[in-house]
Amino acid sequence: MTSIGIIGAGHIGGAIAMRLGAKGIPATVANSRGPDTLADLVAKAGLSITAGTREEAASKDIVFLSVNWPKVQGALAGLPDWNGRILIDTNNPMQRPPLPPIDVGGRASTSIVEEWAPGARVVKAFNHHYFVNLEKAPDAEGGRRVLFYAGDDEAAKREVSQLIDQLGFFGLDLGDVEHGSRLFQSPGGPLIAHDFVKFG
Repeated sequence: MTSIGIIGAGHIGGAIAMRLGAKGIPATVANSRGPDTLADLVAKAGLSITAGTREEAASKDIVFLSVNWPKVQGALAGLPDWNGRILIDTNNPMQRPPLPPIDVGGRASTSIVEEWAPGARVVKAFNHHYFVNLEKAPDAEGGRRVLFYAGDDEAAKREVSQLIDQLGFFGLDLGDVEHGSRLFQSPGGPLIAHDFVKFG
């Protein structure tokens, strides 16, 4: 069975833990404050979700990265080699309002994450929704809530697509990091924050 880790237990990381737990999919969630601070989230998410260290979460086959952009590089620093494991980038170069968006020099932010996680196969996904939409059952509107994803490694994208489907969402591949991920990168991406649902 593919193992799953979540680095970050805020709104997005917590919502992902809830969705995985709702399906009984095992995952290890970690934050910067230590496993003991995650008791409430773990209890709420379900029996398949456990708290661990950053290193434990990062050792899994598929790892969600869900921390505030200013903390992304630090969250990835000092980890063992990724050796081709999958890193799902759920982040956007944003700060809490009223602070301005972070200047990433016109780049696709996921390309920066790739530099900070050498050896990882990075796929951008789970980032374009408000967290409340990720927390909802994917079929809450009578269809399947759409999740966009993009990446440069086709095999990694297939695995992420399978996980998206397993969770009950409808995955839509938007292509590579340089072009596709920009469509749902905030700020500026035309698809950001839209709650699309596929029917039929």
